[in-house]
Parts: sequence; C-alpha cells; structure tokens
Amino acid sequence: MAAVAGNRVLGRISALLGAAGATRATYTALRKRPPGGAVRWERKNYAGRTVHLHAGLATAAGTALAAATAPGLPARTRTAAALAVLAAGGCGAYDDVFGADDPRRGFRAHLSALKDGEVTTGAVKLFGIGAAGLAAGALLKERPADKVLAGVVIAGSAHLVNLLDVRPGRAVGAVLALGAPGLLRRGPAGPLSAAPIGAAAAVLGDDLGERTMIGDAGAHALGAALGLAIVTGNDRRGLAAHAAGLIAAAAAGDRVSRAAAAI
Repeated sequence: MAAVAGNRVLGRISALLGAAGATRATYTALRKRPPGGAVRWERKNYAGRTVHLHAGLATAAGTALAAATAPGLPARTRTAAALAVLAAGGCGAYDDVFGADDPRRGFRAHLSALKDGEVTTGAVKLFGIGAAGLAAGALLKERPADKVLAGVVIAGSAHLVNLLDVRPGRAVGAVLALGAPGLLRRGPAGPLSAAPIGAAAAVLGDDLGERTMIGDAGAHALGAALGLAIVTGNDRRGLAAHAAGLIAAAAAGDRVSRAAAAI
C-alpha cells in the first residue's frame, strides 16, 4: 500500500516537474527564435505595455508533453490528453495570430458572423476546441451521455480559463488554484492536474512581471488540461455538475471577465 501511494506521489511530481521543465525550455527557445519573427508575437497589454505571447505556446507544449508522457496513464488517456491540449493550444494560437485585430468577442458575435457567411478566427476556435473536446471525451468515457458531458467539460474548462485571462496572473493563478485539489485525487486525475500546474508555474513570474502573456493559446491549452483531469476524476453526476457550472460561466462571460479584472 505504501509503495502504491509512493508511486502516485512520484507520478504527480514527475508530471509537474516535466511540464515545468518543458515549458521553460520551450519559452526560452521561443524568445531566442520566435517563429515568423518577434513582431508577430508582440501585443499591447491592458496597460499599453508591449509584451510577447511566447508563454502561450510554451505552456501548451509543456502541458501536452507532460500529460501525454505522465507515468501510469492508459494509452487512451494519453491520446486524449495530447489531442485536447494541442488542439486547444493550436486553435488559440491561430486566433492569437490572425484574429488579433478583430474586435468581436463572445459566442454570439462569432456565430452571428458565421450566419452572415464569415468564418472568423473565433468561430474556428469555438468549433475546433469543441470538436477536440468531444473526441477526447469519447476516448475517456464509455457511455454516449458521458462522452458528451466529458466533451462539454473539456471545452468549457478551456473557455473558462480564457475568460479569466484579462490581467497579469489571473488565468495562470486560476490554473494553479483550480488544479491543486486534483493533485489529491487517485488515478489519472492526479498527473493530469499536475501537468497544467507545472506549466503555469513555469511562466507565472514572467506573466506577473508583464514580460509575457499566455494569450488564447496558453489559456485554452491549460484549461483543456484541467478539464481532462476533471473528466477522469468524476462519474456522470460529477460531470453533469461541472458541465452545468461551466455553461453558466460561459453564459455570463463578460461578468466573469470583469470580476477577474477587478481582483
């Protein structure tokens, strides 16, 4: 029994440190050689300071690598983790780069544009992350209703963290706080919680110091990883409760973001 508990702890530590190390190494490499040039990844933050988006790509890569290689996880769980996190990060990065000048925000704005025949980067993100969440949920659960609920939780968690990314440290801090209880859970939920925590911790100082921001790429990837941990640690009742809460948060998106900014 003691050996099993020790292995669980080591698995979580391995995932956490692996995510932190991979994130930091990727972050350093991106700062030295940003793909497409430095200007592509520069943005003005809420205070008008120039920051870069390297933390987003780095946390997405670090989280995906750690979640997909964490010890003791079934093959289907590894596949689901890599799929959900990389898809969320990739769709977020697409919006970061090509949707930077689009003032439209929220589901309604992007769905209205789609109705008029315009495919916005936000719509690509919405449907891409949603589809990846459902695919990952299908790998993690057996019954159809559970698969759908799992997809909602994964995509909804990705969206929630993005809603909180309104000031330095808000989204990253939320990932640390929301992921911490999962470290105590048995099974895959433990290492799947450790991966986004390690990645978030690796860039927290630079985020708070307003040298970088995680952007849509990092926020969605970290959120999707938290969703994966929730899915693997809950039955149908728990999934339904989390899905309901996440849908409510999405419906009140503007208020959630304003509350996060006010903290």
